Amino acid sequence: MDEQHLQVYQQLIQQLLSCPNGEVYQLLERNADKLDDNFAAMLRCWAKNTLAEVQPEEAESLAAIIGTLSNLIQQFPSGDKSNNIEIAITGYEIALTIFTRADFPQDWVTTRNLASTYNNLGTAYSDRIKGDPSENFKNALDAFSAALQIYTCAHLHENYAEALTNLGILYQNSKQFTLAKSTFASAIETVENLRSDITSGEESKRKFAEKWNLLFRRMVEVCLVLGKETKAIEYIERSKTRNLVELISANRKFTPIQYPEIQNLLDNETAIIQFYIFNDCFGAFIITRNNDKPLIWQSNSEDLKKLKAWILNYVQLYDQHKDQWKDELNNQLIQLGQILHIEQIVSLVPSHCQKLTLIPHRYLHLFPIHSLIIKESYLLDLFPKGVGYVPSCQLLQQLHNRQRDDFQSLFAIQTPTPDSYEKDLGAVTTIKKQFKSACIFKEDKAKKSTIFSINENGKQVRTNPNLLKANSVLFFCHGKFEFNSPLESGLQLADESLNLADIINHLRLENCRLVTLSACETGLIDTINSSDEYIGLPSGFFLAGSNNVVSSLWFVRSTPTALLMIKFYQELEEQDNIVLALNTAQRWLRDTTVKEFRDWLSNFSLSLGQKIKLDKEFAKIATDKGEEVKPFASPYYWSAFCATGKGV
Repeated sequence: MDEQHLQVYQQLIQQLLSCPNGEVYQLLERNADKLDDNFAAMLRCWAKNTLAEVQPEEAESLAAIIGTLSNLIQQFPSGDKSNNIEIAITGYEIALTIFTRADFPQDWVTTRNLASTYNNLGTAYSDRIKGDPSENFKNALDAFSAALQIYTCAHLHENYAEALTNLGILYQNSKQFTLAKSTFASAIETVENLRSDITSGEESKRKFAEKWNLLFRRMVEVCLVLGKETKAIEYIERSKTRNLVELISANRKFTPIQYPEIQNLLDNETAIIQFYIFNDCFGAFIITRNNDKPLIWQSNSEDLKKLKAWILNYVQLYDQHKDQWKDELNNQLIQLGQILHIEQIVSLVPSHCQKLTLIPHRYLHLFPIHSLIIKESYLLDLFPKGVGYVPSCQLLQQLHNRQRDDFQSLFAIQTPTPDSYEKDLGAVTTIKKQFKSACIFKEDKAKKSTIFSINENGKQVRTNPNLLKANSVLFFCHGKFEFNSPLESGLQLADESLNLADIINHLRLENCRLVTLSACETGLIDTINSSDEYIGLPSGFFLAGSNNVVSSLWFVRSTPTALLMIKFYQELEEQDNIVLALNTAQRWLRDTTVKEFRDWLSNFSLSLGQKIKLDKEFAKIATDKGEEVKPFASPYYWSAFCATGKGV
């Protein structure tokens, strides 16, 4: 290399070492062509000449800077990945020549830097493209082993779990799956011990779960490769809805559910389909009471790409062009069914199973899987005893432990805002007739203060006693989910919103079997974070005490929603099964013609004014399209609502 080029590389190295971390990538982008073998050689030469001439304290400081820079270069998304890794390895090895001067482990900062550098070096050798694979594996193994030894001695438990996770990935990638499993198991044990020590609240635990989601996913992958399908399910359950389950179980120590316990939650006619999204594919686990292990279906990587593209299009349409989204919903759901291969998955469910419980994963919670099409039938039509949802088996177990058998008292919030007055078509008035006792707050009386009141210090001082004893709670109002701030999602009352934070912190439903949220977007959950938590209005009501929540996945219209609710509660009175009652009501709304609706109105106990109003609506449809048309046949009208929870 000539003198001019030599000076260019030296100048770049000095600029990078003095550059604030937040500006390093900008500098690297401008000089990506220089991240090559010459850069690595110059870095080594510069370090040899410079570090030998400075005091130990300054050398350690420079070594830390070199280690940080190496980590940034290793993760740099541009340039040649192979060269970036080689430069990172060079930087880590330089740093390790300095850190070994420390009187380990007396200097905590240097100790942590030393262990972190070994851990990063192990990751670099794990990802290395150049060199002999077996030699790279050995170097990575040695580096991780050194990091683990230091972390153990220094009692740096979270860092220890990180190094164990990286070591497990090394074993997994080299197809040493038994070693990978035992290593991941040690990491999970460490993580769960750390989790039990968190006392700073919900948000901290959620972020903690998000950070370690990859570890559990890796463990599930390894278990499947080793043919340990039941263990895979158990590890899925250890991360799904963990915060919610811990809060519901209150003072009881969290004990991960075992596969036989999951089976015991099912009767002989019920099957579970549990979806799971991996890094490069998605899968479905079919669980029944009598199979000693789940049946498993897995997609290919192309299917996952198609799913993500479909979701992006769906969400954009919903956010920006709701009319177009509504018109295209049926075709969208056909596409989703094809991408998910729902027909293949359902074909694995034993033919004797009459009831299906769906456990979506992450963003799959946003979609009405029950209305996907299989051979010209909707999924809910294939299971005579109903299709319902639950966030996890672990949560289902908690709900089974609650005794909520009575269904005699109703607490309802009815059309609290002026634009919703009379929009329920008398549904709440009709529904209350089937309860022995009913407490209804209507229009401007439907305030948050009628549900509970709090003092100036933010402590609850009174809960409405009718709410405390209610077996069924019904909200017929406006609702909204806030993806960027889920705790602010809520139900609009006459004075202010009853948001998720209120429900979690103040609501107590000690006798509640069912909460019905007859409002828009009440079933949506947080999908921005990458954890396996289930955060939305339903989770709040589960935590408050309800065994079941009926909620919606999009904005809904008042007329078909009111009809659906009337029929739902009518069916519930007859068959005492929440999932089946909702499915039956949905099929009725979907399949009923204009003529049949008008006949139904003449025999149903709505007020005269409501009957006249509805009959005018149906008469207009009959004039435009004929009496045999099914006005609510589109999934938009009938499939938004899901029954989530225990199911009965």
